[in-house]
Amino acid sequence: QLQLVESGGGLVQPGGSLRLSCAASGFTLDYYAIGWFRQAPGKAREGVSCLSSDGSTYYADSVKGRFTISRDNAKNTVYLQMNSLKPEDTAVYYCAAAAQEGVIVTETDKYDYWGQGTQVTVSS
Repeated sequence: QLQLVESGGGLVQPGGSLRLSCAASGFTLDYYAIGWFRQAPGKAREGVSCLSSDGSTYYADSVKGRFTISRDNAKNTVYLQMNSLKPEDTAVYYCAAAAQEGVIVTETDKYDYWGQGTQVTVSS
């Protein structure tokens, strides 16, 4: 069964950090573009970051300089390190995999597999 499972969400104070994990089972992430998306209540899902199969990265302007996406091939896991968190980062965060090699994928409808989401709340 092909599956993505996110973990690492939680409650953090403004200025704090969290590291989200996206673990894949049933397939190898090496050949996929992996994206992180988020959706806040009442808002559309938005792209946060993407890591292509060849190591290129994309970050939304709102997170550039604060978030870092990385991959551990041995663990078949992609991470999103989130630093200097702000209340506006509060959302459910989803990871997704697109079966496209060597490209950054930003469109949600290009992704083939999605995780169930993990809640991130930034509040004092």
